Amino acid sequence: MKQVGIWLDKKEALGVVLEDGGESVFNVESDLEFFNPKGGSRSKANWGPQDVVQDSKYMEREKNQLKRYFENITLELQDVDELAIFGPAEAPEKFMAELEDNYPELAQKVTVSEKTDSITKNQFKALVKQTFGMDDRYPEKSI
Repeated sequence: MKQVGIWLDKKEALGVVLEDGGESVFNVESDLEFFNPKGGSRSKANWGPQDVVQDSKYMEREKNQLKRYFENITLELQDVDELAIFGPAEAPEKFMAELEDNYPELAQKVTVSEKTDSITKNQFKALVKQTFGMDDRYPEKSI
């Protein structure tokens, strides 16, 4: 049985795979650009025209980059029997929505989806083992 726990935010995804008495870890970088659009500028003339910042362009770009990021994560989730999703803010919710929309067979395998703050790799491995009820059953093999 292949059980996978994923902790993700907008920067990276950390995954722990528990399978056949062993564990392995994978990491997926997001390549997301962090947009910080500056405000519009005014002409030098009094009451002159003002440039408009197009937030919709930035939002659409981020949406497409998130979609590619989630696709890269799902490539790591082949032949999964159970999946647990963790992370801060809205990243797990967006990933779950992406699974439900485009990967329904994978979405059905999600047993846990909850918010967690930043966490170290060892703390996350322990959380995944605890989630799947495998606290001491898997010896550490590789990182």
